[in-house]
Amino acid sequence: MLLPIAVQAISAHTGLEEKEISSLLEVPPQPEWGDVAFPCFMMAKKFRKAPQQIALELAEAISREEGLTASASGAYVNITLGRSVHIPLMLAELKKPEFFKPDLGHGQRVVIDMSSPNIAKPFGIGHLRSTVIGAALYRILGETGYVPMSVNHLGDWGTQFGKQIAAYKRWGNEEQLQQDPIGESLKLYVRFHEEAEHDPSLEDEGREWFRRLEHGDNEAQRLWEFFVEVSLREFNRMYERLNITFDHGLGESFYNDKMQTVVAQLRTKGLLEESDGALVVRLEDEELPPCLILKKDGTTIYPTRDLATAFYRHEVMKADRLLYVVGGEQQLHFRQVFAVLKRAGESWAERCEHVPFGLMRFAGEKMSTRRGKVVKLEEVLDEAVARALTIITQKNPDLQDQQEIAEDVGIGAIIFGDLKNNRLNEVDFSLEDALTFEGETGPYVQYTHARIRSLLEKAYAGAGTVDGSGIDVLMREHPVSDYTDASVEMLGDAGWALLKQLVRYQGQLERAARQLEPSVIARFALDTAQAFNRFYAKERIVDGGPWRIQLAEQTADILAHTLHLLGLKAPYQM
Repeated sequence: MLLPIAVQAISAHTGLEEKEISSLLEVPPQPEWGDVAFPCFMMAKKFRKAPQQIALELAEAISREEGLTASASGAYVNITLGRSVHIPLMLAELKKPEFFKPDLGHGQRVVIDMSSPNIAKPFGIGHLRSTVIGAALYRILGETGYVPMSVNHLGDWGTQFGKQIAAYKRWGNEEQLQQDPIGESLKLYVRFHEEAEHDPSLEDEGREWFRRLEHGDNEAQRLWEFFVEVSLREFNRMYERLNITFDHGLGESFYNDKMQTVVAQLRTKGLLEESDGALVVRLEDEELPPCLILKKDGTTIYPTRDLATAFYRHEVMKADRLLYVVGGEQQLHFRQVFAVLKRAGESWAERCEHVPFGLMRFAGEKMSTRRGKVVKLEEVLDEAVARALTIITQKNPDLQDQQEIAEDVGIGAIIFGDLKNNRLNEVDFSLEDALTFEGETGPYVQYTHARIRSLLEKAYAGAGTVDGSGIDVLMREHPVSDYTDASVEMLGDAGWALLKQLVRYQGQLERAARQLEPSVIARFALDTAQAFNRFYAKERIVDGGPWRIQLAEQTADILAHTLHLLGLKAPYQM
């Protein structure tokens, strides 16, 4: 929370750094207790006093400062802000461009590995989490002083392609494959695993086809290129609808000519050991199982490719930090890969981070491509948009661009329904819950933004500012410096509560960047929308004076920022 006077006063009387104080401030559980609370536990050792005694003395000292009153409650100092002093400062701060762009990263380059669907498989709802979490982190880090680079690390290599080719060679139909390449590919893949349960020799057949692919077999190469081409067309349609682009689309196959260099480096450093004919790196010191580098048939495996990928991103893409937005079930894999980099003497291994997320289930069941349990994302998005269009048509039949707005609202509901959850939590996907246009949903935030824009349009028209100059014209004769106790009262308690919520934006943005947690922004957006609607219910805005209008406009601007960070559109009408 941006509270410069309170923070400066605490710093002056404790000797703590202002940044440290800002990170410790809390919101009291009851509004009547004050506007902000400061815990004194961590100062007990420094001052050799009980935290409760420190709180009493600090509260007395702070109360002598202009614009502040304080009282002790146990080990906490509850501080009440003088509105006539703080409201002008807060409103002015909200208009500064740097308020929306705190510099945490200082230009560090961050590569974000995200989305990464598998070639020859449908783009299922299970791919949604990595895609939208990665995209949100890309925007959040970009707003906080980092230089993010997004990479779609397509799953376009590995033994599964040997299985796919083996299945096609046994049961495939060229005509059916051309008519429905993704659907037919999925059927073949599922059939392979069903048949392999009764005929284990199929697994050997799949491995052999992958070996042939790695060695440049013409037929294996032809089929692999076909699967890649049709899959990319499918994926790109989904990304376009989700409004997501990538700086780089480099699949696993891109690193084929780079893996032997990594193997050679590990061998030169004496890290490779033979184990049952395969080559591994022992990681007992890290309390981890051995990391497999080359299988006994000489083919590569996931760790080999991820090691080559990490070197490329560090050395060629000049990344200062590597993030892997990949499901939590891959935690052991990344611990092994990072441990191998560390054993190889790469100091930058400490800046490689797995950003895990919980499973997405559908109706309580884990989705599995092998079993054919795939809910296609396109079908979910189509249903979401259709339902949004029905609601919009019923509530606002004269609205222009209904289809476009329905697309923004329906898809926004799906994205927000995922991102409002802590990324480590499992999500049991429910289309009904995601498309509820009330409560803690994306459409609720979008509608609040549209409502404010409509109110502002009326306010500007009433003030004769139809040229689009908006609040600047209204405030020209009522600058922030003209605030008096009487004019401050015009905001009311609900307006004061809303303003205190708005100034939390920068702190919440920084928190989301530090924790790599988009749900912080989603929660802030919901709290802001709720605070505005309470303000709207209690106070007149259109003809309520320039300060209320300014507060409404800054609320709309901040809601638009939060929606953008999460990947949602902010319609002006709904």
